[in-house]
Amino acid sequence: MSALPEPLSNPSSHPVQGRSIPRSPTVTVRRGDRVDQVPTGTRVGALLPREVGGVLVVAGLLGQKPISLATPLVADASLAPLTTEHWEGRRIYARTVALVLLEAARRLWPECVVRLGPSRGRTQVVACEGAAPAPLPALAGRLAAEMARVAAEDLPIRHETWMVEEAICLFEQRGWTDAAGLLRHRRENTVPLVACGEIYAIGMGPMLPSTAEVRGFALTAGENHLLLDLGARDPRNGVKSVAAAEASEDSMERAHEAWLEAMRLRSVGDFGEACVTGQVSQLINVAEGFHEKRIGQIADAVAAAGDRVRIIAVAGPSSSGKTTFIRRLRVQLQIDGKNPVGLSLDDYYVDREKTVRGPDGELDFEALEALDLRLLQDHVRRLLAGEAVRTARYDFKTGRSHPDGGPPLQLQRGDVLMMEGIHGLNPALLGDIPASGELYRVFVHPATTLAFDRLSRVSATDLRLLRRIVRDRHHRGYSAADNILRWPSVQAGERRHIFPYQAEADTVFDSSLIYEPAVLKVYAERYLLEVPQSHPAFPTAHRLRLLIDQFVSIYPDHVPPTSLLREFIGGSGFEY
Repeated sequence: MSALPEPLSNPSSHPVQGRSIPRSPTVTVRRGDRVDQVPTGTRVGALLPREVGGVLVVAGLLGQKPISLATPLVADASLAPLTTEHWEGRRIYARTVALVLLEAARRLWPECVVRLGPSRGRTQVVACEGAAPAPLPALAGRLAAEMARVAAEDLPIRHETWMVEEAICLFEQRGWTDAAGLLRHRRENTVPLVACGEIYAIGMGPMLPSTAEVRGFALTAGENHLLLDLGARDPRNGVKSVAAAEASEDSMERAHEAWLEAMRLRSVGDFGEACVTGQVSQLINVAEGFHEKRIGQIADAVAAAGDRVRIIAVAGPSSSGKTTFIRRLRVQLQIDGKNPVGLSLDDYYVDREKTVRGPDGELDFEALEALDLRLLQDHVRRLLAGEAVRTARYDFKTGRSHPDGGPPLQLQRGDVLMMEGIHGLNPALLGDIPASGELYRVFVHPATTLAFDRLSRVSATDLRLLRRIVRDRHHRGYSAADNILRWPSVQAGERRHIFPYQAEADTVFDSSLIYEPAVLKVYAERYLLEVPQSHPAFPTAHRLRLLIDQFVSIYPDHVPPTSLLREFIGGSGFEY
C-alpha cells in the first residue's frame, strides 16, 4: 500500500477550521473496495490518481457530487475519480482552459474585451470585442503562445467565497457588467468566485487545481472570431463540415442578437433585471414574434421558388423543437398558397430484428441503415411523378414494418412533400431523386443563449436536455435520471448522423427562446431534485440545478399556446 498523504501544511489557510467544536483528527475514505483513515484536511487530489486508463482526472466525486481536487476532506466520504471521458469532466476541463485563455488575453491586451461564446461542434467561439489588436490569424497565434506560458507557470486556480456586494464592486470596476448584473438578484449573501492570475469569474463548479494540465489545445481564426479546440483531451468525435456551415450560423446569430441588443439583453443578469422591472410580457412577445417572422421568411423562400421546390426536409437534434416548427411552417406555407403533405421517416424503419447495431452492440435506431431506404426512395419517386402511393407504417410496439400500412398520399399541383427525421440533411437519404432545386433542407436547433459572464454562458446542449427532461416527465413517464443517463448516447448519435450534414442545409432555424430557462425552471427544479445523490445522474442534475437557479422564474401561463416551448411544457395549441 502506498504511503498516506500528508495533511495540509497550513490548515488555517483553508476553511477547515473556524469551528468552536474541534474536528476529528482523521476521516474515513472509501475508494472502491479500499477503505483508509487519512488526516482531516487531506486534499482530494492526493487520494486520486492523475490519470485513469491514460485519461486525465479533473475532479473527484464525493458521493456523486463533483468537487475540486484541491478540496480538503473534513468528513467521512466515498471518493472516486472524474475524468474527461465523462461529459461533466469534459466541461470542467473546458472551463479551465477557457479561464487560462482569459488570463492570457488580459496579459496581452488588457483593454480588449475577450469572452467565450457558443459552441460550434467540438470548438468554442472566442469573441474579441472592440478594436482587434491584430489580424485574427496572428491574434490566434499570439494568444495560444501566451496560454502555453500561463499553463507552464503552473498557476493555482483559486476558489474563493466573497460577499455579494464585494463581488459586484469588483466586477463593476473591471467592466464585467454581465457578472455584476447577475449578482444583483442573488438570494445568498455570498458568491463563489474562481480566479487564475488576476482574472476573476463567477464560480460555476469545480475546476482543475492549477494550470499545469492545460495542453494540446488549438486556436484558429474564424470569419470574425477565434475558435478554441480542446484537442485530444476532448472525448467527442470531430464534426465534419462545421467550417462550411459557419456562415449560416453567423448570419442566424447576428439576426437573433440584433433584437437582444435592442432590448438591452446581453446576459442572464440583464434578463433578470428585465423580469423584475415588469418587462416579461414584452420580452416574450418579441421572442415569439422573432420566431414567427423567421418561419414566415422560410415559407416565403419556398414560395418564391414557385413549383420548383417539391420537397422540404427538416432535421435537427433531440428536443430542438422540430415538431412545433413543422406545424408553424405548415401554417405559413398555406398562407403563401402552398399545401404541405407530411411524410414521416419514422414510418420507414426496417423490422426490429433487421436493425443494425451500434459500436456498443445495442440496436442503433438512429443509423441511416435502420431505414428501409429502398422503399422510401421508391415512394418518394412515385409521389414526385404524381402517383397515388400507399405509404408505410411502423408499429413501435411490435417492432414490425408495414410497407403499405400507412395512409394513401398523392401530390397535387401546389403541394410540397414535407419530410421530418434525423436524416433529413443526409444526401444519401434520397440520393439523386430530387432534381437540382427541388429539395429544400432546414436545420432546426437552439443556438442563441445568454452569458453569465465572460467565462460562462448557458449551453444550448443543456437547454435541449432541460426541455427533454420536462417533456418526458410530463408526457412519457421518464424521470430526469433516466434522461440524463441516456443523454450521452443521444449526443453520440447526433454527432454521427446529424451534425456532419449541417452544412447541407439551405437554411437554419434558431429554435431558442431567450426566456425559456426561466419557464423550464418552474418544472425542472423539482424533477432534478428527485435524482438521489447516490445516483450516477446526480453530477449533471446538480449542475443543472445550479444553472436554472441563476434565472428569475416566469410562470407558464405567460407562454402563448403556439409557442415552440409548449411542445415541452404542455398546453400547445397544435394537435400532436
